[in-house]
Amino acid sequence: MISDRSDHGTPRVGQVKEVTSLTNPIIKDIRALAQKKHRDETRSFMAEGLKLVIDALDLGWKIKTLVYAKAAKGKPQVEQVAARAVAKGGLVLEVSEKVISTITRRDNPQMVVGIFEQRYQPLKDIRPKDGETYVALDRVRDPGNLGTIIRTADAAGASGVILIGETTDPFSLETVRATMGSVFAMPVARASVEEFIRWQKSVDVQVVATHLSGSVDYRTIDYRSKPVVLLMGNEQAGLPVELAREAGALARIPQSGRADSLNLAMATGIMLFEARRHLLSLDAR
Repeated sequence: MISDRSDHGTPRVGQVKEVTSLTNPIIKDIRALAQKKHRDETRSFMAEGLKLVIDALDLGWKIKTLVYAKAAKGKPQVEQVAARAVAKGGLVLEVSEKVISTITRRDNPQMVVGIFEQRYQPLKDIRPKDGETYVALDRVRDPGNLGTIIRTADAAGASGVILIGETTDPFSLETVRATMGSVFAMPVARASVEEFIRWQKSVDVQVVATHLSGSVDYRTIDYRSKPVVLLMGNEQAGLPVELAREAGALARIPQSGRADSLNLAMATGIMLFEARRHLLSLDAR
């Protein structure tokens, strides 16, 4: 069932809907966001946790629906974020723990969930400036890797992430979870291989690619002369020839152990912090 309710806090009468049924159409629509097709059709995605919802609102993301569990009712921060959601034109739902567990597919769910409008940065609008670093990912498949890279790019002070080709969805629940909220702070762009190559030729950047046949130690590269684009290959196949040949430097991370490769997110983190080492300081925050 669904009904209006009122209380002595904010938002007021008629602004909060109480939902108790898993078959409610609104809940069914939210649950369908687990499917990429539905996320793409509605241009929506889910983020869990009060802090993430607050951060998203602070950064200007459009909220469509705010969902909170009955157990969170009356908490000042929840009431405040509900009022902000209403002010932004969002729907606010108060639900049972069973409903929110079903939405998030967790036994111990967060008490607050936000449904937001997806946002991509057009590649043509990215004009890198001195001191900026971008990460370009070719056909990244694993949502955990992508989420971790977005989070790491945020931590390193990168300016954006560019997804090349058929990649995993940056707005899947698994990816958003792995970003720990950085999905709201890190601009993400999409491009085909051809679009990326045209773009990188139109801007004055240094493209550094990691490659198994790379002959340059990543620590010896001068990352100061131009804005940097770190080009990272697919988890299994690495970079295709058409991308590798566009790089100004093919870099390699030296290894001495028995492992023959690094996890994509780990390798990207190593490259990012080396590329930005001259820009980072211990008192940056």
